[in-house]
Amino acid sequence: MSADRTTPRAVYLNRRQFVGAALGSLALGSRSMLAQGGEDLAVTPYKLASSYNNYYEFSQNKEAIKVLAQALTVNPWRVSISGAVENPGDYAVDELLSNLPVVSRIYRFRCVEGWSMVVPWQGVQLKDVLARAKPLPGAGFVSFTSIDRPSEMIGQRRSMMPWPYVEALRLDEAMHSLTLLATGMYDRPLPKQNGAPLRLVVPWKYGYKSIKAIAGIHISVDEPSTTWSDLAPSEYGFFGNVNPALAHPRWSQRREVRLGEVKKRPTLMFNGYEAEVQHLYSAKDITRF
Repeated sequence: MSADRTTPRAVYLNRRQFVGAALGSLALGSRSMLAQGGEDLAVTPYKLASSYNNYYEFSQNKEAIKVLAQALTVNPWRVSISGAVENPGDYAVDELLSNLPVVSRIYRFRCVEGWSMVVPWQGVQLKDVLARAKPLPGAGFVSFTSIDRPSEMIGQRRSMMPWPYVEALRLDEAMHSLTLLATGMYDRPLPKQNGAPLRLVVPWKYGYKSIKAIAGIHISVDEPSTTWSDLAPSEYGFFGNVNPALAHPRWSQRREVRLGEVKKRPTLMFNGYEAEVQHLYSAKDITRF
């Protein structure tokens, strides 16, 4: 199946319609589909993928997030682009993504905690957004900042971690064709508990790299600080690449359990996208968490 589908601008700008247009008539329950990376995988049922999430801005209870996240106002929504770019600005999310090709991708998703799922995403390639911003020569990193709104995000009223949440990629990772800014999943708009209205999806990295509710994108020359790397650098590194040979300090990463399953399965190097992304990393890089 083709990884990309282009949606007409008039359909794309209607956010309620574009997600359906992106996947057309595909039925995406627990049906077996060909995932990006070439392996025949069973898509995780929507009910599971939308009901079991890490989102500390709301709660540490994965099941409670689905309820608590409904308090977040996602329309209107603005995203700022700043830093080492020719075209900085502050944009409504529809304006930011307008006229860009909408793609549909079925990706494995691997949490650093050892659970995983297979999700059909819809959105745009991050590289298309960055091309509009035009990073300046010497730029090497892209950081993402989530929304800071404790009035609606009850978890932000606690000081368990600094807010807002920040994550980052190297520029070459951000420009890779697998890296998405997702606006939908399962042929429907992205649920609030899964990061609506705009989240990052980097399928070869652990889930904490795929930041939700993006409100800011900043391009820099130097490697930026990120939330988990600052809080626990021995457990959550800047790279966050899925690597079964590199154990978390408190558990092995060699195996994982898919949502809805009981039996564990082997974890794949780069989450199964080794052929696509291994050229980005040196031997030294893959020994860094």
